[in-house]
Amino acid sequence: MTDIRTDPGDGAMNKAPSTELLERIRRQRRHTLELLTVSAVGLVPWTVLLWFTLPSGYTVRQWRTAWVGFDALLVLAMACTALLGWRRHRAVAVAAAATAALLICDAWFDVSLALGTPDVWLSAVLAVAVELPLAWFLIRKVLGMLSLAHWPPRTPLADGDEDC
Repeated sequence: MTDIRTDPGDGAMNKAPSTELLERIRRQRRHTLELLTVSAVGLVPWTVLLWFTLPSGYTVRQWRTAWVGFDALLVLAMACTALLGWRRHRAVAVAAAATAALLICDAWFDVSLALGTPDVWLSAVLAVAVELPLAWFLIRKVLGMLSLAHWPPRTPLADGDEDC
């Protein structure tokens, strides 16, 4: 049986998804959540192992390449976010979330890698005054965009899917 619903936003007629599609979505969602859960649990012992086995200091090659490359990636993320925002494209939410994550990572690495050096104060000031506030601003904007999104009613996709 095909269910036809009208979307009040645009007046177009939409067919309800088929049972097969709903089952495939439910299965993909469950597999994604299982993968993320296993990954998070597996990362805990790995992180503990690194804590006890990595040296506290390490001389690296390509330091400049790593930092300039990361900052270039941050510039690209900011530029994509700005471009998508100017074009009023809904993918701006994804770009803004990625940019916020990169800003938080940048603040973390700037400060943590400068610990024990005179540069730690400049890194901390930039993190607290620039990087983290901008990340927080972007996260708030993304959450605001998500709250305005038109979401379908929350209904189970299949039997036993109420809690997923």
